[in-house]
Amino acid sequence: MPTAVQTPGLIVAPLTPFTSDLKVDETGLKRQIDYVVKDCHATMVVAAGVETQEYTYLSLAERKDLIRRTIDLTDKRVPVMVGISHASFKTAIEFAHDAERWGATAVQLLAPLRPFAGPPTQGDLIAYFEAIGRETKLPITLYLNPGPGADVSVTDTIALAKLPQVQLIKESSRDLARVSRLIVEIDRAGHARYFTTMQMLLATLQLGGSGATMPPPGCEIARAVIDAFVAKDYERAAEIQLQFALFPSKWMRRGLAPVMKAAMNLIGIPAGEPYPPYSPLSSDEMTAMAATLKNTVLAPRFKAAAA
Repeated sequence: MPTAVQTPGLIVAPLTPFTSDLKVDETGLKRQIDYVVKDCHATMVVAAGVETQEYTYLSLAERKDLIRRTIDLTDKRVPVMVGISHASFKTAIEFAHDAERWGATAVQLLAPLRPFAGPPTQGDLIAYFEAIGRETKLPITLYLNPGPGADVSVTDTIALAKLPQVQLIKESSRDLARVSRLIVEIDRAGHARYFTTMQMLLATLQLGGSGATMPPPGCEIARAVIDAFVAKDYERAAEIQLQFALFPSKWMRRGLAPVMKAAMNLIGIPAGEPYPPYSPLSSDEMTAMAATLKNTVLAPRFKAAAA
């Protein structure tokens, strides 16, 4: 990966605010990007790459516009990684070429599901990533998120990490046994840099992984974990990591995008509502979430929002 991406790193996917007519709200998007760059000190911003960004509701043209706007609004303050996931490798390559022209640093790809059913074989996965890797000069991030993408075995993940095009892994698993093995066999073996979710951040750092990926405002809590860890204040790092025990998990039955948008609205950085027909959190849920967040590193945000 480019040397501009520091280790430990924090890769952040800004939320996507929408207008009343369901267009991307550029003013709101800028507010989200400024927050993750200035306040979370993200080492890389993700453009239309994770499902929490709600890009899957957009047409291909709208998705490209969101990518371009994200790169423009980030304004070279940090590198931008562009999501190019698509069942068709030709469409993914088209997105990759756009990303190159617009100044992206890397691209991100879900391990693809097979549209005609059945789990992809190792050969399927390697062929897909090699086909795209031949057509782009940008380093590829393998995005592991079963559901939207394939559930890739440990063995197949290691095989993909050995491809020269694949230089970073984003792992959505909360499985410590899997994570620890892959950190050893991928990151510490020098094949690719390995990032996990917010819930696994401290364990990842302790095991020698490269960092974590997440949406806001979890990124601000994660930044506090990383800073404490780097300062060798391991007790403080562990204390802050525990803040993820309740947030966002207590509300995850509602889905990550509605939960994170609700949290951003509570701390005074409006992110709007989830894309319909999905509903925002109820007033009771918002009250309960506010009570939880006031006991985290986000507490000062409530005072600022009330001022």
